Amino acid sequence: MSITRNEFIARPGVVNKEGHLPDPAELVCVEIPKVFDQCLIKRCLVYACGEDTTDTDEELRSDPLNDPRIFTGCRDFKLKLISVEKIPLKKNPSYKKVIVCFVISFYADYIDCNGETKCEFYEINRTEVISKLYCPDSLAQISVSSMYGESKDLDSEIIKLEMVAECLDGFFCNDDCGDSFLDITLGFHLIIKCELSVQLLIPAYGYCPIPYECEEEDDEDPCERFNRSPVPKFFPDQKLKPLFDEECEDDE
Repeated sequence: MSITRNEFIARPGVVNKEGHLPDPAELVCVEIPKVFDQCLIKRCLVYACGEDTTDTDEELRSDPLNDPRIFTGCRDFKLKLISVEKIPLKKNPSYKKVIVCFVISFYADYIDCNGETKCEFYEINRTEVISKLYCPDSLAQISVSSMYGESKDLDSEIIKLEMVAECLDGFFCNDDCGDSFLDITLGFHLIIKCELSVQLLIPAYGYCPIPYECEEEDDEDPCERFNRSPVPKFFPDQKLKPLFDEECEDDE
């Protein structure tokens, strides 16, 4: 039995009871970027001098370092799209060969022989070629007028990149001159999306409700908070194997 509108509070959340939502309040037309096609690129890159390949990158080596000792990890990954080239395929111009140039930047931390934490900045310039991606051309031409009266033409076709990256490894090496370097093994998942600005008709429950008030931190006495907290475990859980196999129980 579905609930009535009076019993329902429209808010974002998990729909855990299929078929129990009331009818929407209205059908609304919204303008949003719609994904027409996307694909995933997975790369594991190591340092190698020379031209970049699908497995190597010359920029994964640091500048000379002073007495490095321990590599501790990477942080603050950023992705910047530099350029996009879309080449229509002859058999079907709605499909494009897409060439994207982008930069991955991050910091790698290490500890030197004096026990001080140092960091090294990396910028990795990459080019990826997607041989076939469905990127149809928009029939509409879009022009936007701002509050200052200026008009600006927009490209309704959007190429967007999304990335999750991590440093898989880092190790120090020395060259023939005795200088120390930090070589990084970089792994990343990159999603290339082709989007178009479109108008979609969707069911809606009206405007989102006013959110809850932000929580404020209580100036609670730390001893009172400690006295209310549960008693901690004094020993870790034991990882013991069962004395008898399940097969033996079934035989009985």
